[in-house]
Amino acid sequence: MASDKYETVIGLEVHVQLQTESKLFCSSSTQFGAEPNTQTTEVSFGLPGSLPVLNEKALEYGIQIALGINCKIAERLKFDRKHYFYPDLPKAYQISQFDMPLSYEGYLDVTTKDNDSIRVRINRAHLEEDAGKLDHESHSDGSLVDYNRAGIPLLEIVTEPDLKTPEQAYAYLTLLKSTIKYIGVSDCSMEQGSLRCDANISIRPKGQKELGTKTEIKNLNSFKAVARSLQYEIDRQTQVVESGDRVVQETRLWNDAKQKTVTMRSKEEAHDYRFFPEPDLVPFTISREKVEELKKLLPELPQAREHRFVKEFQLSEYDAQVLVSDKKTADYYEVCVNSGADPKKASNWLTTELLGILNARKESLENCKVTPESLSLLLQMMDKQVINGKIAKEILPEMVETGNSPEDIVKDRGMEQVSDTGLLEELAKNIINANPKSVEDFKLGKKNAISFLVGQMMKETKGKANPAIVNQLLQKTLSEM
Repeated sequence: MASDKYETVIGLEVHVQLQTESKLFCSSSTQFGAEPNTQTTEVSFGLPGSLPVLNEKALEYGIQIALGINCKIAERLKFDRKHYFYPDLPKAYQISQFDMPLSYEGYLDVTTKDNDSIRVRINRAHLEEDAGKLDHESHSDGSLVDYNRAGIPLLEIVTEPDLKTPEQAYAYLTLLKSTIKYIGVSDCSMEQGSLRCDANISIRPKGQKELGTKTEIKNLNSFKAVARSLQYEIDRQTQVVESGDRVVQETRLWNDAKQKTVTMRSKEEAHDYRFFPEPDLVPFTISREKVEELKKLLPELPQAREHRFVKEFQLSEYDAQVLVSDKKTADYYEVCVNSGADPKKASNWLTTELLGILNARKESLENCKVTPESLSLLLQMMDKQVINGKIAKEILPEMVETGNSPEDIVKDRGMEQVSDTGLLEELAKNIINANPKSVEDFKLGKKNAISFLVGQMMKETKGKANPAIVNQLLQKTLSEM
């Protein structure tokens, strides 16, 4: 029940797991799915005498993401201890970054499906270690904790409160995830916890500069859940204000089954985390030469690739955006076009026909037996009128199933398109003679008559006749009668 009297203010905090082989400050493995508590060291637990050592690869990955989202890289960094007491935090503090983050003042230019464009400013992106994971379901008489995640390297990306709608939030997250996956430093799997998002949302009367009281939403396991939870909170907070009550600052959980947020804990007062510099990690500088070196390693990112596809292949912005949203799809498309396929036709057949078949089979493009060169050949066979579109659609599922080339399938099944004018001319005369009623209808100007005769021709040739030649021959023969 959102009201036109209020505007929404949304900020997002995204935690991205950096895809290193070892943790942020120790040598423990980061492999997903290991037996509980088998990937820990004395550093994970902060045992006396243990010293953290920064994972250089995690630092480099963090810088690359920060550069990819247009952040400035700090010249001098330090780490801090963030203190809070919770069972999944074995040291009772988390090593994070407080006042000297890795990067700051970034942005992403986002466009929603409804062409609503906005620049989302990024306040900061900083490194920190993850906590462990609580298990409330395995035992009926208590909760368990797995410390395998404790110390996993994370990059926390915090936006300014620039987002106004759930749709903008969804578009921002989609572009952010795509950008990170292009860089190749995280798999961004929400199912495995390597990408997590918390949302802060408030409403205020339109025109008011002061921010309203915010709520933080956690337990968001998909981008759709983010959008739905934000819409629910907009409606809930509007109802609270309209009834004369006030919105309480609190953390709320998203209940996906009930499609609603529920109170987790009150946050009427800011938590004092007692930040202080991590004594076992000295401040250090990052050379500008190192930053430039890492910048050169960045691939062409989604938005730049989208603009190139529009310019180079004359695609619509929508088609280009669909293709580049997934790097593997965009790579596949480029190979297909560079192998000789028409760019527009390749876009349509890849995103609609091929991906449609793969989705129905619950298969991925990555493991598809149809190579981009093979799809290109299929499309070129259509262009050369070796086969028509109907036959191509019959062939493609067999290509997906067997991996056979379209040429072999067409040859084995005798599916070559019939373009022999003499043969089709004779068949056209026979079809016309056998359907005098349709001939009469044609002479009376009924448009469906020619369609019926074309259908009869296609039926006689089992769909192999060239439709363009069939239409021309029928039009010519009927006009001469």
